[in-house]
Amino acid sequence: KILELRINTLNRQMMKNKDTLKNYETSRRSFVQKTALATSGLLTVPLSVEAMANVHGAKKLKLALVGCGGRGSGAAVQALTADENVELVAMADAFADRIEKSLNGIKDHFDGKKKIDVKEKNRFVGFDAYKKAIDLADVVILTTPPGFRPYHFEYAIANDKHVFMEKPVATDPVGIRKVLATAKMAKAKKLNVVVGLQRHYQTKYIDIKQRIDQGAIGKIRSGQVYWNDAGVWVKKRQAGQSELEYQMRNWYYFNWLCGDHILEQHIHNIDVANWFIGDYPVSAQGMGGRQVRNGKDHGEIFDHHFVEFTYASGAVISSQCRHIPGTMRRVDEVFQGTQGSVEIGKGLITDLEGNSQYKYPRKWGEDSNPYQVEHDRLFASIRNGGVIADAENGAMSTLTAILGRMATYTGKKITLEEALNSELHLMPETVTWDSTPPSVPDSEGNYPIPTPGKTKMI
Repeated sequence: KILELRINTLNRQMMKNKDTLKNYETSRRSFVQKTALATSGLLTVPLSVEAMANVHGAKKLKLALVGCGGRGSGAAVQALTADENVELVAMADAFADRIEKSLNGIKDHFDGKKKIDVKEKNRFVGFDAYKKAIDLADVVILTTPPGFRPYHFEYAIANDKHVFMEKPVATDPVGIRKVLATAKMAKAKKLNVVVGLQRHYQTKYIDIKQRIDQGAIGKIRSGQVYWNDAGVWVKKRQAGQSELEYQMRNWYYFNWLCGDHILEQHIHNIDVANWFIGDYPVSAQGMGGRQVRNGKDHGEIFDHHFVEFTYASGAVISSQCRHIPGTMRRVDEVFQGTQGSVEIGKGLITDLEGNSQYKYPRKWGEDSNPYQVEHDRLFASIRNGGVIADAENGAMSTLTAILGRMATYTGKKITLEEALNSELHLMPETVTWDSTPPSVPDSEGNYPIPTPGKTKMI
C-alpha cells in the first residue's frame, strides 16, 4: 500500500510537472525504509494464473540483447549462464561491427558448451533496431549508451518483456520522468526489472547494510563516497565519420549519450549512500571542472566533481569522482553514525573511539560475483512467479547523480524537486543518421563546456 500510494502520487505530480515533491517526502522516506525494495531489490507480487503458466516450468525463454558493447556482451553471457533454458535469439545495435564482435565474444566464452545461434535476419542495425529485437524476446537486456534507456525501457515494458537494464537509466530529468512512469507500468503488469546497480546483489554490501539497519553505527550523520581513478577509453575521430557517428562511437564524452562520469560510474557510490541512509537527498551543491582531460576528443564532460548531498535527516554525504592519471585512486563508501563508523571497502565497523566492532570475514574473490547474481535472481524470479522491481530506485539514484551534475555545472545549490521538474532534455526522442547531435563543435573542433556561475539551471 505504501508502494502504490507513493507511485500513484508521484505520477500524478509528474503529469502536472510542478510541485512534484512537496507532498512526497514523507511517503518516499517511508517507502525506502519499510519495503524490501530498498534493501534487496525484490518485491514479491503474486502473478495471475495465466502469467504463472507463462513463466513456470521448462518454457524456453527467448533473450534479446540491445546494445552490443562490452557490458552488453558480459550481461548476455551472465543471462545465458543464469538459466539453462535461455536462448539468445536477437541482437540490436547502431553498428553492425559491434554486433558481430559481441556475438563472436559470446560464442568464444562458451566455447561450444552452449549453442549460440543468432540468425543473420535477427541481427538488427540502426536506431530503430531495438524494437525489432525486443519483439522477438521474452527477456530483454538494455545496455546501449544510457541516453537511449528511457525509450528502450518504455517499449520493452509496453510489449510485456522482462528487463535487465544497466545504470544509469537516463541522462536528463525528462528521461527520469519517463522511466518512473514506465516503472509503474512494469509493476502493474507484474514484469521483472533488474537494474545494474549490482551492489544491491553483493553479499558484502547486504551483510553490512543489515548490520547498519540493526544499529551497528547508530544513525548515519555523514559520509564520503568515492570513484576516483585514471579515467576510461577514448575513441579518436576517424576519417570519413559524420559528427553523429563520431559521438556515438565516443559516447562517454557527450552528455546526451552518457550524462558525464558522475552518472556513468559514480552513480554506484551515490546509490549506496541513498540505500544506506534510506532516503534520497533534498538538495546538492558542489564544484567541478576540466583540469587535465580537456582535449577535443574529451567532448564536453568534466574530469572531476565534488558534491555535498544533504538529506532530510540533516545527514550530509560528500561525493567525489575524478578521472585524472597520477592521483589517488579510490572507489569506496564510508559512513559516520552517532555510535560508530563503517568503511565498506575494508568491510570494517568501528565504534566512536575507532575500535573494531566487526570485520566482514571474506576476502576479495570469495563472494559470488554480483554481476552474475543479478541475472540469477532475475531468471529465478521469472521462473518462480516473483517480481523484482528495481526501476524506481534506479531512476531516483540516477536523478541524484543528475542533481549532482547540475550543481557542479552551475555552481548553484539545487533541490531534488527542481531537478525532477527540470525541462532539461538532452536526449532527442528520435535519432536517425541524418540527425544533428544536440552538442556540436565550433570551427576549431571544440565543444561548449559547462561553466559554473554562467551555466544556467533549465
